Amino acid sequence: SATTAKPGEASVRLQSQRETSRNISATTEHFDAMPDCAFVRQPQVQALFSCSKATIWRRVKNGKIPKPVHLGGRITAWNVGELRKALRCALVGGDE
Repeated sequence: SATTAKPGEASVRLQSQRETSRNISATTEHFDAMPDCAFVRQPQVQALFSCSKATIWRRVKNGKIPKPVHLGGRITAWNVGELRKALRCALVGGDE
């Protein structure tokens, strides 16, 4: 049997996506003010490097983006200080 969405599920999902987009925008806008010891999640890294999830992991594998840190459970995040170094290298040395 086909699964049907409950009334309002699509709008709740859309609202959640909008909130996530706002949070990502806020993080990238305030990235310069964040301390080097702070952490950001994958969507913020994608926004900072303007690339897809697959490209993030490809660049992690080839060393152009630092490896994330496992914070527990299913949570991994990137250190802001290490990302700043990678961004400087990408700007100076070019990327892909």
